Amino acid sequence: MHLQSSPRRKTGRPLSFDREAALEQAMLTFWRHGYETTSIVDLTTAMQVSAPSLYAAFGDKKQLFLEAVRRYAGDPEVMVSAIDNAPTAFDAARDLLIGAATAYTGEATPKGCLLASATASGSDASADVRHTVAEIRRGIGNHLQARIERDTTQGLLPPHTQAAALAGMVMAHVQGMSVLARDGATRASLLASVDVTLTAWPRRI
Repeated sequence: MHLQSSPRRKTGRPLSFDREAALEQAMLTFWRHGYETTSIVDLTTAMQVSAPSLYAAFGDKKQLFLEAVRRYAGDPEVMVSAIDNAPTAFDAARDLLIGAATAYTGEATPKGCLLASATASGSDASADVRHTVAEIRRGIGNHLQARIERDTTQGLLPPHTQAAALAGMVMAHVQGMSVLARDGATRASLLASVDVTLTAWPRRI
């Protein structure tokens, strides 16, 4: 899925700061505090840049956030490829859940998921931002559903498998773990919950 890119910076004086390092700090700030509650002052302080430099390099707060989300989520084609090329839909779901549990409990990053925490609250002013984030989650769920349907067609899952509901269960657990991680849940406890959730996966008879 292609995220909206930042507008081109006007030609002129070269940047006097490391753009990638500044973007990393912006991502962590949004991740920690959320989109709406993060102010320009919060961002310039974390990024160690002036407000004019921020606007020149990234456009505005919204464009900066979208670029931070793209940095966080990585290349969407990589996620799609991982789901499509997994040995089975079960493997794809398990890898997605384990990856989320691991990422949400990193030692060097805020707890939980940036996509969930950054837009946990929102007003009409950030509706388009929340829509973009929702589209990322929806895209992952849709690809997982398609993979489940493929396995069902190939006889790897029972013919009555409800692909949409099964993919929804996985995505709900992914988002739920973000909340638990922010509440202080350990990686071990999240991984244990993944094991329990996967016991609901339908098996071929």
